[in-house]
Amino acid sequence: MNVYFNEVENSKYVPRAVLVDLEPGTMDAIRSGPHGSLFRPDNFVFGASSAGNNWAKGHYTEGAELVDHVIDVVRREAESCDYLQGFQITHSLGGGTGAGMGTLLISKIREEFPDRMMATFSVLPSPKVSDTVVEPYNATLSIHQLVEHADETFCLDNEALYDICTRTLKLSSPSYGDLNHLVSTVMSGITASFRFPGQLNSDLRKLAVNMVPFPRLHFFMVGFAPLTSRGATSFRAVSVPELTQQMFDARNMMTACNFQNGRFLTCSTLLLSRGKISMREVDDQMLNIHTKNSGYFVEWIPNNVQTALCSVPPKGLKMSATFVGNSTSVQELFQRVGTQFAAMFRRKAFLHWYTGEGMDEMEFTEAESNMNDLMSEYQQYQEASISDGEEQQYAEEEEAFEPEQ
Repeated sequence: MNVYFNEVENSKYVPRAVLVDLEPGTMDAIRSGPHGSLFRPDNFVFGASSAGNNWAKGHYTEGAELVDHVIDVVRREAESCDYLQGFQITHSLGGGTGAGMGTLLISKIREEFPDRMMATFSVLPSPKVSDTVVEPYNATLSIHQLVEHADETFCLDNEALYDICTRTLKLSSPSYGDLNHLVSTVMSGITASFRFPGQLNSDLRKLAVNMVPFPRLHFFMVGFAPLTSRGATSFRAVSVPELTQQMFDARNMMTACNFQNGRFLTCSTLLLSRGKISMREVDDQMLNIHTKNSGYFVEWIPNNVQTALCSVPPKGLKMSATFVGNSTSVQELFQRVGTQFAAMFRRKAFLHWYTGEGMDEMEFTEAESNMNDLMSEYQQYQEASISDGEEQQYAEEEEAFEPEQ
């Protein structure tokens, strides 16, 4: 309980959360909603005017005016922690506030707490659930920042969430509430290992050590099983084989890229179950999945599939599974955003909204270049293998060390 909540008097728990926006509207909606009284009133920080879906407003003008106040509130929350693991930012990359101010806040927190972990749950834009035409600009500028300042980024994708709602859950016109329900289930699953006792990935740093083989490659695909719609409960009992099968199904991924087009560098799974479950059965199933899909895992990282069990499943489910994978196929997301970015930037469309806030065209070029470099790095490790030359070298070294008879 104390991981995400602070106990005040009379067993009253207050979330260790700071809610930030550049306009008061959303904050008013939360405060007047069913959970409004749960939060500490001082932890609502908002400006007077919105960023208008402009990354530059969030990062350089409107957001920059508010960010010091936010850092003061964050500092106060951090000081009330007994042991501060790090920070978890939930934001979107398509707009002005979550993308522009969100990445500014990440870099400021990084300056203030350089040795703490920085995890982000980042929602990438998609043409299917689009608010604004400049989303590719905002997303590319944000990814440029996340590569440098975040330690682990859980990629959530409006396109994948939308597809799950329409194809799997058979919802005819999904609302943001439906998409958010899916996000909340996977966030709950990922953080279960922080909140409940267990050995694997029990804090942000341990998760990063298991999942991030190279510092820039920290963008994860996430998945969940069984998928249920808002307000619905899964009445059918789900077995461990079914869960592991669903977990490695591209249709259950909340990131719109197909892992079969790449290779997993690392992945981690967490099974949440009420009642007894055999670790042997889980290990056997994971080995079975790994063997069947061995071509989708790099062979030069041994034991790159980690599995954990937890005895507290989400509300309404007897058993669930959460998947986190560091797959080279995540470059498909960046490819999609990059193609849209290039089409507009080549013609300098909408650029005046950004340069008018003090940005330089060079920042766009740098962001595009950094994202292209990131895709190249993923591709490089996708194609890497223990080459024949290296194997020959190992054999020669072993021969050299053999004692003479």
